[in-house]
Amino acid sequence: MSPPLTKPTTTSSIFFPSKPPPPLCTFLLLTALCFIGFFYTLHHSQNPKTTLQHTATLFLSYSSNSTISSYLHSLTLHPHLAGTKPSLDTVNYVFSHFKNLKLETHKKEYQVLLSYPIKSSLSAHFSNGSVVDFNMSEFVDLAESDKIVSPYHAYSPSGTVHAKVVFVNYGREVDYNALGALGVNVSGCVVLVRKGEGLSRGGVVKIAESKGALAVLLYAEEGRVSGGVERGTVMRGVGDPLSPGWAGVEGGERLGLEDSEVLERFPKIPSLPLSFGNADVILGSLGGRTVPPEWRDSGGRSRVLRVGPGPAKVNFTYQGEKKVVTIHNVFAVIRGSEEPDRYVILGNHRDAWTYGAVDPNSGTAALLDIARRYARLMQKGWNPRRTIILGSWDAEEFGMVGSTEWVEQNLVNLGAKAVAYLNVDCAVQGPGFFASATPQLDNLLIEVTKKVKDPEAEGATVYEKWAARNQVNAIQRLGGVDSDFAPFLQHAGIPSIDIYYGRDFPVYHTAFDSYGWMKKYADPLFHRHVAVAGIWGLLALHLADESILPFDYISYVEQLQGHTGVLGKLLDRNVSLHPLVTSIQELASAAKEVEYEVKQLREQERRGDFIDLKLRALNDRLMLAERGFLDVEGLQGRQWFKHLVSVLLVSSSRALTWI
Repeated sequence: MSPPLTKPTTTSSIFFPSKPPPPLCTFLLLTALCFIGFFYTLHHSQNPKTTLQHTATLFLSYSSNSTISSYLHSLTLHPHLAGTKPSLDTVNYVFSHFKNLKLETHKKEYQVLLSYPIKSSLSAHFSNGSVVDFNMSEFVDLAESDKIVSPYHAYSPSGTVHAKVVFVNYGREVDYNALGALGVNVSGCVVLVRKGEGLSRGGVVKIAESKGALAVLLYAEEGRVSGGVERGTVMRGVGDPLSPGWAGVEGGERLGLEDSEVLERFPKIPSLPLSFGNADVILGSLGGRTVPPEWRDSGGRSRVLRVGPGPAKVNFTYQGEKKVVTIHNVFAVIRGSEEPDRYVILGNHRDAWTYGAVDPNSGTAALLDIARRYARLMQKGWNPRRTIILGSWDAEEFGMVGSTEWVEQNLVNLGAKAVAYLNVDCAVQGPGFFASATPQLDNLLIEVTKKVKDPEAEGATVYEKWAARNQVNAIQRLGGVDSDFAPFLQHAGIPSIDIYYGRDFPVYHTAFDSYGWMKKYADPLFHRHVAVAGIWGLLALHLADESILPFDYISYVEQLQGHTGVLGKLLDRNVSLHPLVTSIQELASAAKEVEYEVKQLREQERRGDFIDLKLRALNDRLMLAERGFLDVEGLQGRQWFKHLVSVLLVSSSRALTWI
């Protein structure tokens, strides 16, 4: 399918809409700016590092846990699923917040295909003639429980199935192989799967489909989801399925629902999420072969003993609808004073399956607080060297839709001008700081955490507590597609960071992800929120204000060398890695040359030499280096994904995991 013929909207028109000045005014303005810039360069003697340190100190001093708490409370008053009327309340809240701070504020709408449930039912029919009709909703004692969307899998096809059940553990290929060794065939059955081991919902359904299953029931074990049912998407890929590779703007070209490229994105068999309690009833009724020992050992509190099929059967019905709706991204822009055409972007998605106190509005509250602190800095006379953009994305839960549409629409401008993308999704899930990054940002991340007070240890910094847990040397890599950094890194090649507190919170994607749960369990005093906002905001300040971008490609080289060693052990001995090793050696030489150049420029900067053009050239090389890992044609079979390295640079515990 060829790209749309509609004229794309440029980045500048989104960020800085303005009427062009008359030619004479433009000439006079440019002349004046050149004179002022030259005079400033000759006489400016203030140390930029000293200025940044002062700005950072002020930024941290403006923190307020009660203010962040109030933001989160307001954001989570009602469920706000993307594309629904209640979601407009959060759109307006974020927009008004930015506007009231006197920040340059914009909205960008897209028309995209989302998916919603109409009805679902499940019953079990046992060999003794008894029948159990399962309650598919959650037992939520909340005033607005009728406004919470029923548990479902977005983009699941509608369908009705009456068949025996087979338990397939995590639904991996290795699990089906284990069943095959027992003589168990899942063809024509409903498979019951427990979520875990890094396999996405869509991946679970795709494998089940390939094995001949008729439907999928997916549950999370009791320790992970506290009485709730975990919603989610099963669409393959990211972004609007009707506009793959270009933005779903009003009046733009769209594929049809029956187009083969669209149909490939959706499963062919229906699926539903299930509570642990309902799943356990079915598991307890299964006969057939005994569960493999390794499955039983990791079975948690489930009473699963046998894998089936049957003898019990289930009646499974799901009816949903896909429809084109309008989604809304909201932006605040702080223009750079010296390099306004270089962008440091902070992003968080705003939409939620239910109330979204953890996912994602703990991050939204932190973003709003950063905006408040930046506005106070501006009142003190601060303006960043480079432009800072605060982005509030919509429809992330359906497959990073809002952020992907924006990146696709502005791909050329972002490719030439974006310095870095800093993502926060679930800012606070519980205890412990975690971070993921492209390797050239590792050292910056470490240095910033040394400046922020730890919310869990009196008198310590985040770095000290982080190091004590031996986590600093295990900064994760952004090899997945599970949040809004995906389009920026995987499609546009923009250096990225993702940070958060806590992991695997038990109310994930359930109706219990509320402000009350956050206040009672995850962050009662909102000190973790303050820490995330501090780290996030300081990262942006350094990237926006340092005269030389704080990128370290020697760190990148070390990562590549380490993973090349792992790759060599996995590949056939006849496969030569010499070209790869040679390329990494060339990158290492270039990184060392840049390190020397940085030292020289810093010395010249201290002497007050005119080095603006040299700084610009060096910074552009640092900024654009990540784009060198992109392949225009994309990964084989997954052309939208352009980055050839990020899929390999993942955590040390999953050294070579493909997305």
